[in-house]
Amino acid sequence: MKSIEYPIFHTPLIELIINEVIEMHSYSRFLFLFILTVLGAVWGSQAGAQTQSGSSLVQGECAACHAVSASQLTEKGRMAQKGPALFYAGTKYRRDWVMKWLQDPVRIRPGGMFAGNHTIVTEEGDEIDAGSLVPHPRLDAKQAIDVADYLMTLTAHADVVRAQEYKPKKVSKRMGAMNFNKFKGCSSCHQDEPEYGGVSGPELYTAYSRLKADFIVAYIRNPLVWEGVSLMPHSDLKDKEIYKLVHYLKLISGEE
Repeated sequence: MKSIEYPIFHTPLIELIINEVIEMHSYSRFLFLFILTVLGAVWGSQAGAQTQSGSSLVQGECAACHAVSASQLTEKGRMAQKGPALFYAGTKYRRDWVMKWLQDPVRIRPGGMFAGNHTIVTEEGDEIDAGSLVPHPRLDAKQAIDVADYLMTLTAHADVVRAQEYKPKKVSKRMGAMNFNKFKGCSSCHQDEPEYGGVSGPELYTAYSRLKADFIVAYIRNPLVWEGVSLMPHSDLKDKEIYKLVHYLKLISGEE
């Protein structure tokens, strides 16, 4: 029998399987298709269970320290948070980074979510009491995958991100650092290298590795869209100036 082409199937392997099925006797064809149906149901249930497992972990465990809905971001709630909001995690984070970080978490916010909660006065000035900072739990590989997959489904505010907006360009490290530290004053709250800069915001020397580029642009453009009680100022920068900052973050994250 002449083989039949099925434009809807995009791989030679699938087309080969279909044409082999056509050559089968009716009973064999029925048995083969029945097995495929069962396997499809199993695969689908496994994917659903994985998402459900991630959902249970996030809603049951992560919610103790993170906001999993916008309604939790009251002024009082923001100050009490121990970790960043997760209800727009799928819009914000790179999945592979999340999966790896959850298995081997390192501190991203030197002063915690609200540095005032961890600041002590010393003779040499104010310092962060590192002992008051809560370490992030370490997940095993399966848990990390399940949680990462679930977080990618949380895409609040995706409508304010302009897809494919950011176009990477090379930037001089010297000029980029000057723009970051002096012209824009970002180092008042953030570090662009370990132990250099402010501690009230997350470090940014790994920002490009963990955050989606278009999200970074959208967040700098107007932080209050994402969190009405954000401590990040709305600087009203022109897009050209925002892109310059992202070019620099890409460079210092080692993504050049």
